[in-house]
Amino acid sequence: MSGPRAILEMGAGTDLHGGDYTKAAVRAVQDALQHSSLTFVRVLGLDPASLAVDVTIGVARPDKVDTEAVKRALPVGRVSVRAVTGGLDVPDEDGKDRAVIASAAIEVRLPAPA
Repeated sequence: MSGPRAILEMGAGTDLHGGDYTKAAVRAVQDALQHSSLTFVRVLGLDPASLAVDVTIGVARPDKVDTEAVKRALPVGRVSVRAVTGGLDVPDEDGKDRAVIASAAIEVRLPAPA
């Protein structure tokens, strides 16, 4: 069981050619991670593995996201990933290619109090 949310970070990622929703999702997670430093983990003496990390990915085709690949982009915690409808697809003028934009919300929760 998880405790209170300590961090909420957002990110955006793209795959400019090929319409790869997973690539865009991983880039969105990487973008969010670049904005965060979980220094409180060390300061409070927490085990990084005890943190619950809940990731929500928004893309136009959530069924096309490899959530296991997205999980591997997170460096710590018990990670869960869910993909939901969101993001944006931008088709080429000729309709043969598309850019994919993904959004990511990463929630880090403290361990539940004993």
